[in-house]
Amino acid sequence: MIPRAEHPRPQFERESWQCLNGQWDFAIDQGVSGLARGLAKEDVAFERTIQVPFCPESSLSGVQNKDFMACVWYRRRVQIEKACLDGRVLLHFGAADYETHVFVNGCEAGAHRGGYSSFGFDITDKLHEGENTLTVQCIDDLRGSRQPRGKQSAEYFSHNCDYTRTTGIWQSVWLEFVPETYMQGLRVTADMYGRVNLQVKVNGSGAASLRACLRFRGEEVAEDTTPANAGSNQLQLRVPKEKLRLWDVGQPNLYDLELTLEDAAGRVQDRVSSYVGLRSVELKDGAICLNGRPVFQRLVLDQGFYPDGIYTAPSDEKLRGDIELSMSLGFNGARLHQKVFEERFLYWADRLGYLVWGEQASWGLDHSRPEALYHFLPEWLEVVERDINHPSIVGWCPFNETWDVDGRKQDDEVLRSVYLATKAMDPTRPVIDTSGNFHVQTDVYDVHDYEQDVELYQARYGALEPGQVHETFPKRQKHEGQPFFVSEFGGAWWAPGRSDGWGYGQAPKSEEEFAQRFEGLTAALLDSPAVCAYCYTQLTNIEQEQNGLVNYDRSPKFAPAIYERIYRANTRRAAIEG
Repeated sequence: MIPRAEHPRPQFERESWQCLNGQWDFAIDQGVSGLARGLAKEDVAFERTIQVPFCPESSLSGVQNKDFMACVWYRRRVQIEKACLDGRVLLHFGAADYETHVFVNGCEAGAHRGGYSSFGFDITDKLHEGENTLTVQCIDDLRGSRQPRGKQSAEYFSHNCDYTRTTGIWQSVWLEFVPETYMQGLRVTADMYGRVNLQVKVNGSGAASLRACLRFRGEEVAEDTTPANAGSNQLQLRVPKEKLRLWDVGQPNLYDLELTLEDAAGRVQDRVSSYVGLRSVELKDGAICLNGRPVFQRLVLDQGFYPDGIYTAPSDEKLRGDIELSMSLGFNGARLHQKVFEERFLYWADRLGYLVWGEQASWGLDHSRPEALYHFLPEWLEVVERDINHPSIVGWCPFNETWDVDGRKQDDEVLRSVYLATKAMDPTRPVIDTSGNFHVQTDVYDVHDYEQDVELYQARYGALEPGQVHETFPKRQKHEGQPFFVSEFGGAWWAPGRSDGWGYGQAPKSEEEFAQRFEGLTAALLDSPAVCAYCYTQLTNIEQEQNGLVNYDRSPKFAPAIYERIYRANTRRAAIEG
């Protein structure tokens, strides 16, 4: 059985594709000397095999090497039919950490830098009919301060809130077979008023027209056709008011979108299936509004780690299951923390009406130096471009907790430049420059506050008037009237009988004490007219970190009655909701 065989890009899906997940030949190259030793050549043997898309640190990969690996190599053979070579053949990677070089039949076909963004290459000219060899080299140096690593441990062992590393390929690999002229990209801007603007990138000039058709539950509701040009093409759809169904929390109304390239005789040359959610996000009167009304974002911190797959969910069902688990606890969304989640997670968030904040895995990058922009911004913009069409994403957060590096303060212009570039690329969503600290230019003012004393917490946030904030670093940042978001809190750890666990503050002495603490902390934030959102740390335990609401394997860690209290605490009406 092919692992993770579902289509990796449900917002840009063709029928003509081939999943390349499964067994590949594999080699570890600690000296990064494999290229000189001829590992890119077709006839050089590799010492073992690996199950793609699981990283070699994971048990699901079949390798389970948790030491640092400076470089790894992959190889597999693929059969290419003659008919496939009549058009173009595209090779796609969901993600590979960190610097990737791809060889086809011994010749380099392309390279990519970045461990979290998706990428691909047109490999047609290097293929021939019959058996072809794909070879992939991934170079990874997360201790060099020049690449974002997120929560991957820079020490040999996992420790505190850093966990097992991920090296090499960790998302799906697939081929796409497209005509000579084909659709290469899609940008959707849709709002609560029924306006849907499409920007479709076409590669090649052999098509006469581009058609977009929007359907809701099988019924066509809008259509537009435009002459097809090489490069960017604009289409405008308008959903009639009587057929307008908005995407909302727990109400995931989605419209099916079909794009077709046609020749002068009306014959379809290329077809792509997608979907659209109509909704608007805006900041107003200290609140984050969804479709014109204040919605208190009851978020949970989700770091997307799995005991057997590390960064990669063992199945598509597990991705959906994490969202359903969160919703069953009364949360309406998540901060996708220090990791760019795979598109299938966002697909399920779209399908279930679940709010998420997109975040880059910024830890590990030396943000105190101006050259950090070179190592960070190109990959981050690739992330935004890939995920910009998902209605579930209600905000962007490129950095998290930009602490001083060896006594050097963050380079404010690095953060400001990333903020401005993100806003230029996507003016429809709020952007937090750096979650928690230290703000430079931000649309939402957020803090992290792990105080465990409920009375102190209630006094601290209950005393705030609308427009006020609790400032955690008054000498390093300044509130300028933005909506106020407590984007990390709680984190109380519960691991009876375990002495090596880690979490925030003093562990509660009983499940009852944990429940009272959870209820008190959430009530303090929900009842405050100054707070528009919170994010509880965290959804699951991860390795030594024992502050999840469930165990690492997603099994319950509390009695059912405690989970009922967590649900009730989360779903109380918030002050900003009236």
